Amino acid sequence: WLTVRFGIDGASSEMICLSDMMKIKLLFLFSIAFLFMSPTRSPLTAWTPAAVVSQAEVERYGLNRCFTAVPIPDHIFQRMRGHSYPSNCDIPRADLRYLKVLHYDFNGRIRLGEMVCNKSVANDLLFVFRQLYHKRYAIGSMRLIDDFGADDEHSMQANNTSCFCYRRVKGQAKLSKHALGLAVDVNPLYNPCVRTIRGRRSVQPANGLPYIDRKAAFSHKISREDVAYKYFTQRGFRWGGAWRSLKDYQHFEK
Repeated sequence: WLTVRFGIDGASSEMICLSDMMKIKLLFLFSIAFLFMSPTRSPLTAWTPAAVVSQAEVERYGLNRCFTAVPIPDHIFQRMRGHSYPSNCDIPRADLRYLKVLHYDFNGRIRLGEMVCNKSVANDLLFVFRQLYHKRYAIGSMRLIDDFGADDEHSMQANNTSCFCYRRVKGQAKLSKHALGLAVDVNPLYNPCVRTIRGRRSVQPANGLPYIDRKAAFSHKISREDVAYKYFTQRGFRWGGAWRSLKDYQHFEK
């Protein structure tokens, strides 16, 4: 029983007793009111990679806040350490930037994207991905390669668009442009890297084999007519699909 006493100008008080059922009903009503009064935290606030957001959420949050470059935050660096940023990495953390961008997925939904790159190309990449967003250019995934164990093949097989990963060029001793944060692989599943070594053809990712015929018509193919090619080359990036020794159709570098 809940007892409430009240009085007016010293008059005798009265007692109101509420049953357990009534108390439960009141608690339920207070809980519902609290839920409606408490703001729901948007994925944009926490910037949850790959989360789907609506156009209305983007407008409320602010488009400019959805395309930013900042020094690598501590919680992001913790994701990178021992993976894309191994113990022998000699690229200063201060030379890298964490990008937040929006992109459309293959189903036309807006997703939160992320990328780590060299600070020297951060503004170029923000420009490119903002233009691609306005064009509703579809990108399958845009998460840090650390979510795939910093394994390039795994990331590519998942069609993940990424930039920084400290590693060497396959079969060589020199550092990859990705190790410097100066190269981006876009929709790699549909734009594989094709090379011939001692007469044997190598395709990366391995499941990109159906897309090595660049004369065939299929979605998400990067060519000189593609808008991704247009905006990347406009900002001074070189396209791997134009190389002679190998064809790296997913690859743009400075």
